[in-house]
Amino acid sequence: MITHIEGKLVEKNPTDVVIDCNGMGYFVNISFHTFGQIPDKEHIKLYTYLQVKEDSHTLYGFTSKTEREIFKLLISVSGVGAMTARTMLSSISPDQVKDAIASGDVSTIQSVKGIGAKTAQRVILDLKDKVLKVYGIDEVSITQNNTNKSEALSALEVLGFNKKQSEKVIEKLLNQQPDATVETLIKDALKNL
Repeated sequence: MITHIEGKLVEKNPTDVVIDCNGMGYFVNISFHTFGQIPDKEHIKLYTYLQVKEDSHTLYGFTSKTEREIFKLLISVSGVGAMTARTMLSSISPDQVKDAIASGDVSTIQSVKGIGAKTAQRVILDLKDKVLKVYGIDEVSITQNNTNKSEALSALEVLGFNKKQSEKVIEKLLNQQPDATVETLIKDALKNL
C-alpha cells in the first residue's frame, strides 16, 4: 500500500495532480478541499489511498491524515464509492462531514450532489459510532453547537443575509470558537458579512 507521496509538483488541477518522485510521475486524484490546501510550491507531500480493482489501480491524495481517514470511512459504507466520497469531501470540508455524521445531520450529507436521503441515512447509521469513538466527540457538545448554529443562521436569514454565505461564516466562527454563544456568533458573523 502506498501511504504517502512526496515529490515535485508537476501539474495541478482541481480534481488531480501529478507528482514527480525521482523521475516517476504519479497521477493522484484529489478533492477540491485538498486542491485548496496544496501550496503552489514545487515540493509537496500527500497522504494517499490506493484503490485496487480488477481493471484499475487508482490513487487518491489528501493533505491531511484526517481527510484520508474520513475518505476510508466513507468508502466502507455500502453504496458509497470512491467517487462519491471524493465528491462529498469536495462539497463540504472533512470537519463538516465528521460533525454531520456525529450529530446525525442528514440534510448536510444529503446536500452533496448525488447523495439521496437513503444513502445519507446509511452513512450516518454506519459511521456515527465509529466517528464518535475515533475522534472522541462528545454528543452533547455537538448538539449544542448545532442548536447555536441553526439559531444564528435563522437570525441572519431574518436580517436578509444569504444562507450559503452565512453558513460559511458561522462554520468558520464555530471552528475558531466551538463553545460560542448564539449572540456571539451573530455579532461576529455580522462583522464578517
